[in-house]
Order: sequence, then C-alpha cells, then structure tokens
Amino acid sequence: MPKKTWADLSPTQKKLVVVAGVIEAAATTWCVRDLAGRPSSQVRGPKLLWGPALSVQPFGPIAYVLWGRRR
Repeated sequence: MPKKTWADLSPTQKKLVVVAGVIEAAATTWCVRDLAGRPSSQVRGPKLLWGPALSVQPFGPIAYVLWGRRR
C-alpha cells in the first residue's frame, strides 16, 4: 500500500490533522511553561530531564501531566 501524501487526504482528514497539531503544540507549550515556573520540589525527577522529554510527542507532555508534577 503506497504512503498517503497531504494531497491524498480528504478535507475532513486535513482538518483533523491540523486540529491535532494545534492541540499538541498548545499542550507542549503549557507543559514547558508549567515546568519552568514550578519549583524543583514540585517536580518528580530532575527538571533538566523533563525539558527534553517534553519534545517526545505526544508522550512527553502526557507523561509530565500524569507523573511529572507533584500535587
């Protein structure tokens, strides 16, 4: 099966891809800002490792929200 290109996608599929990208960018931005403003005592693990982990999409931001922040 040949790989699909952007031109092969339907208008609905294109909109879904764009919306998913915007949500992913917003979530990552929020996580980076939260990490920067949160004291180290409120973060599980070293803050220096969470920064690069947030670039692993979409797992980094999800992991940070679920496991990286202390309540």
